[in-house]
Amino acid sequence: MGFPTKVQLIKRKASEQWYINFPSAVAQAMEFQRGEVVEWLVEDKETLVLRRPNAPGRQLKKNPTDRSGPSSTPSGAKPGAPSARGAAGSEHNGSP
Repeated sequence: MGFPTKVQLIKRKASEQWYINFPSAVAQAMEFQRGEVVEWLVEDKETLVLRRPNAPGRQLKKNPTDRSGPSSTPSGAKPGAPSARGAAGSEHNGSP
């Protein structure tokens, strides 16, 4: 989801200052701190990247892994692929 923001320009006698303000929702979601130093990187004329060299560490979301579900497969096996027990040359009696 994007947050449209206008670029502002303040012209003074000897200088210009350009401003881009963050919407409060973005600043809060990113947990910016007052006075935090950031770095702008220009990728192209459509893309600016804001880098935070001292950003707080990432917090991983806790997603319990349910390995008993129907989508789990042995490591590296493709769903629907025969297992080593069901390989060619062996009889399959329907039990795992």
